[in-house]
Amino acid sequence: MINRLLIANRGEIARRIMRTCRRLGVETVAVFSDADADADFVADADLSVPLGGNTPAESYLRVDAIIEAAQRAGADAIHPGYGFLSENAVFAQAVADAGLTFVGPSPEAITAMGSKLEAKARMEAAGVPLLPSATLTGLTSDGLAAAGEQVGYPLLVKASAGGGGRGMRIVTTAPDLADATEGATREAESAFGDGTVYAERYVSPSRHVEVQIFGDDSGRVVHFHERECSIQRRHQKIIEEAPSPSIDDATRSALHDAAVKAGEAIGYTNAGTVEFLLAPPRPDGSLEFFFLEVNTRLQVEHPVTEAILGTDLVELQLSVAAGGPVPDQSSIGPVSGHAMEARIYAEDPTAGFQPSTGPVHRFSVAGDVRVDTAIENTGAVSQYYDPMIAKVITHAPNRTGASLALARSLASSAVDGITTNRDLLVRILRHPEFLGDQGDSSFLERHDPAHLGRPLVEDEALGRYAVAAALSQQERNRAGDPHTASVTSGFRNVFTAPQRTVLALGEEEMDISYRLQRGQLAAATVAGASLSNPYLHAMSKDQIDLAVGGIRQRYDITHHDEAISVTSSDGNVVFTTVPRFSEPGDQVEPGSTLSTMPGTIVEVKVAEGDTVAAGDVLLIMEAMKMELSITTSTPGIVSSVPISAGDTVDAGAILAVVAVD
Repeated sequence: MINRLLIANRGEIARRIMRTCRRLGVETVAVFSDADADADFVADADLSVPLGGNTPAESYLRVDAIIEAAQRAGADAIHPGYGFLSENAVFAQAVADAGLTFVGPSPEAITAMGSKLEAKARMEAAGVPLLPSATLTGLTSDGLAAAGEQVGYPLLVKASAGGGGRGMRIVTTAPDLADATEGATREAESAFGDGTVYAERYVSPSRHVEVQIFGDDSGRVVHFHERECSIQRRHQKIIEEAPSPSIDDATRSALHDAAVKAGEAIGYTNAGTVEFLLAPPRPDGSLEFFFLEVNTRLQVEHPVTEAILGTDLVELQLSVAAGGPVPDQSSIGPVSGHAMEARIYAEDPTAGFQPSTGPVHRFSVAGDVRVDTAIENTGAVSQYYDPMIAKVITHAPNRTGASLALARSLASSAVDGITTNRDLLVRILRHPEFLGDQGDSSFLERHDPAHLGRPLVEDEALGRYAVAAALSQQERNRAGDPHTASVTSGFRNVFTAPQRTVLALGEEEMDISYRLQRGQLAAATVAGASLSNPYLHAMSKDQIDLAVGGIRQRYDITHHDEAISVTSSDGNVVFTTVPRFSEPGDQVEPGSTLSTMPGTIVEVKVAEGDTVAAGDVLLIMEAMKMELSITTSTPGIVSSVPISAGDTVDAGAILAVVAVD
């Protein structure tokens, strides 16, 4: 029996585990870095222990500090969550050596599956189908060439100790293999502390189908059916569902059997996931699958399995860790309906999925849905950790219902203060191809993420949002609160003239004018275009009830400093008020490339005097556990490079200056 559980993780998964613990009466202990001192998961725990530092290496990857924290707090067990130390055999052994219960598989099983190369060898011995592969670490240039030829192109360079899409590179031609190996090795070393990489045949388009397994101390292994996670960006899942819509009953049964066989081959205990690649159908329509890896932990997407089976996998994890049995296979199921999950990431799909950091002024998810989130109402996204903010999960009688309900919930939700992938997720979930079950791993190659990720509120609706924002701003000013009233907009010199407000949407300024008569909206224009027959039903600084062209809609409004967030069932738009009198600012030298977020410089690719073309890579920067290639949009000659490898830079820092040739 577990009485007090330390959770060696942070954010969304820490809060998810705590939710089950509260229901079971198990006390929880949080550990936290300096950057997470004010995070919601710390406040949710019964006890919390600081680890110090900011980066994962300084905090959540410190085995000794976490063991000491558990002992100081009187914990009798440790749950590793996912990521960080969750698949670290050294950590699992250290927990056991300290006399504590590790909520996860044995160190031996983690070791066996922690190296994807060793895992492939074991699965081959167990008769599970595999893709061609070859180790790349330690090879000379000739050795790399031979390995690439052996595997065949296109191939995928992968981190042996990796997961979550990190340490992966697609290589289509032999000359690119060396650079891809170097980059993947560097990223794997940073993310997992192990730079071993290998090459594997790349199959595209494909489907990603995985099976949830559980084992107990008696040696019995059972499955909890399958999930499909084919919609990915950077080889990282963003939409998951259960059951898989891509397989027939015969393939489903074969997948389940192969997953159980894999677990039995290594004496697996507790929760794990066996991942498979589903190849395109053969000419006769039959399906073929290949083993990818075993994730020796709870998966991010576990809620969709919980939804279709009505079970709590974290509760079962705690029970098995305390010596309890797994249920009989015959008692698991039947599957009920369809579940779908979308991951909300702090990133910009219109800019190559560039991560976004900073404060979150409001986080609000609409609808009757499950939300597993790191942030409750307000919070922050740190540069030091994964950019996932939350997961939103729906459950419906069928797949279409689950997808459309999830899309509606996301469209009506708001994350103010940072850029997210919310609009991209909505458009994928509503896309005819996805709804028609054509959402394979190449979906975002066929459909431009920058186009799918554009704002949900299109130009024809934007005017209504802008007028709602301007009216809300006037009501805010009219209230006369000296702490909230703004003098930057809503000004006029002649009382009978229209009210005027200037708002900015990104870099574009919008001039809004309107006239009120006896509290009613007589006229409104946006950027010179008149709104058709506007009618104001109700107005406050928090909500505008407005009809335009005979269509009535309510807009929820929130204000933060000069930002105005407007949300309706159609989407969310964040405007900023434009100062009436702008202050002279610092001038940035033309041709400057600025950092859009805090990060660490990994490699500088250019030097002063180099000639570059638009799109050339200037440097590589690491932020939020990912490597980003920073390119120039300006062709010319590099006139200044004020940074070096190893430097830490803030958002807005000048990285390089390219003078026009």
